[in-house]
Amino acid sequence: MSAFDTVIRLVYLAAATCFVLGLHLMNSPVTARRGNLLSAGGMTAGIVAALAVLFHAGTARPAALLVVAAGAVAGAGAGLVGARRVKMTAMPQLVSLFNAVGGGAAALVGVHDFLRLGGAPMDVRNSVPLALDTVIGAVTFSGSLVASGKLQGVVPGRPIVFPGSRWTSLALATAMGVAAVMLAAGVGGTAPLAVLALAALAFGVAMVLPIGGADMPVVISLLNAFTGTAVAMAGFVIGNTLLIIAGALVGASGAILTRLMAAAMNRSIGNVIAGGFGTADGAAPVTAGAGRVRAVSADDVAVQLAYAAKVVFVPGYGLAAAQAQHGLHDLAEILERRGVEVSYAVHPVAGRMPGHMNVLLAEAGVPYSQLKEMDEVNPEFPRVDVALVVGANDVTNPAARRPGSAISGMPILDVDRAKSVIVVKRSMGHGYAGIDNELYTDPKTGMYFADAKKAMAEITAAVKTLVG
Repeated sequence: MSAFDTVIRLVYLAAATCFVLGLHLMNSPVTARRGNLLSAGGMTAGIVAALAVLFHAGTARPAALLVVAAGAVAGAGAGLVGARRVKMTAMPQLVSLFNAVGGGAAALVGVHDFLRLGGAPMDVRNSVPLALDTVIGAVTFSGSLVASGKLQGVVPGRPIVFPGSRWTSLALATAMGVAAVMLAAGVGGTAPLAVLALAALAFGVAMVLPIGGADMPVVISLLNAFTGTAVAMAGFVIGNTLLIIAGALVGASGAILTRLMAAAMNRSIGNVIAGGFGTADGAAPVTAGAGRVRAVSADDVAVQLAYAAKVVFVPGYGLAAAQAQHGLHDLAEILERRGVEVSYAVHPVAGRMPGHMNVLLAEAGVPYSQLKEMDEVNPEFPRVDVALVVGANDVTNPAARRPGSAISGMPILDVDRAKSVIVVKRSMGHGYAGIDNELYTDPKTGMYFADAKKAMAEITAAVKTLVG
């Protein structure tokens, strides 16, 4: 091994170490920013080392270098523009696009490597990773694009189940399996690769279309795990150790997160993939059938909050969609100046992706120490004077505690055990599970019907008027 090879391997090792430490630091909101920077530094070092290998080999043609440079400039420019312009409420869509880019790039690596060999038979150690790289990368690419479209509203967010969809998915899966075996066995030339790629692209669309509503955070996590796995396979295809390590870390962490998110909804991953569950949050008007609902005014809410000793805010997707996180924090600051103890209860699937709500609240200036996870905050609710629910629905529904409902067994925030509950919501529309929320008809619950951002402004103004 030459001195140059030794240096490159040491750089790859240092980069991999940065990835591992970065993931560890991302376990806590307090250290997540440092973890992100450390991981980005490791990736930068890895890219520089890969380019050094390219130049050192002496095989880089000017045209190829021009393509690499153009790609680097375009990618960096797009990343910079996205980071500055994309709002935090649209971050799930951006993450889905990142998943699509990662999966698509990994699939192209496999396709290019196969075509470079002219479709000649390969050793099984190369053909198997190549087949897996192509199929996982292509599924991730098309599936992530559909997921991003659902989150953005370009594709309907509800589950889309067309006649024969299950049989279509089964046929596509069978085609992928046969083509993958032929590709790994070196039979059929380039035809199996074409069938594999096209069937995988179609399967990604067919897999994500039937999924919607509250299952979307799980899907995003799952597609992230797919991206990592595809990248790891691409690393095996081209023999790059750093790609293998980085992809394995992303794949493993994404799989763990997917399992945790599914458990937080009491849904198996198989049921999520099967799709067809739930609806997008509706905006149905208050009807006569909701006679037991008690509507309250901004002044009513202000009195309860201003004279409470302990208040817990429960943010949900409605807060994120209305971009009301800053208004919620402003209200909290006023209450804290009066000596009210304020904290935030964050359900694992609050928002549209894992950690989305934590990032939104941190962006608004909420101290990390006030963010409470479900297991930590639930025992405190019986001692809470007022629980203010802002745009959260299914994750606060007491129906989850009894058998027979669509969300039975789903871990929820025990807001109904607080002394008083205020729910800020646009209407009596159902959540993603499509069932009534029993919290809304609890005698101690007051419903404040308004857009979350408007409601925060009105309640804050009422509190200021009340306390002078």
